[in-house]
Amino acid sequence: MNFNKISFRVRYGETDQMGVVYHGNYAQYLEMGRVEWLRKFGISYKEMEKNGIILPVVSLRLDFKKSAFYDDLITVETKLKKLPLVKIEFDYTIYNENGEILALANTVLAFLDVATKRPVKCPEAVLKKIKM
Repeated sequence: MNFNKISFRVRYGETDQMGVVYHGNYAQYLEMGRVEWLRKFGISYKEMEKNGIILPVVSLRLDFKKSAFYDDLITVETKLKKLPLVKIEFDYTIYNENGEILALANTVLAFLDVATKRPVKCPEAVLKKIKM
């Protein structure tokens, strides 16, 4: 299905005393991948929020394979797992500039009405852009 890649360098502040990327930063890397995936398909998270839809993470799975270090160039590949209904699911592969897999991940987010905090169907405008 649809996928997108982003690359960036690990910043010093993202590492621990050993120069290894702190595990908590990977959730932010996944978010960066998701937001850019949406942007690639002309979907603005900011606009969805203005239109009353929020997308909280309801599930996050991370399998670490190898460490990332300060100044490594890493790539986050984000793939849509299937067309969304009330939830949207992404798979991720994070790898370094040598092509070595650093982590495999999966997130599930739910479409919620901002006022009621109740689940809603994926907006038709989002589905239309994804299917293009």
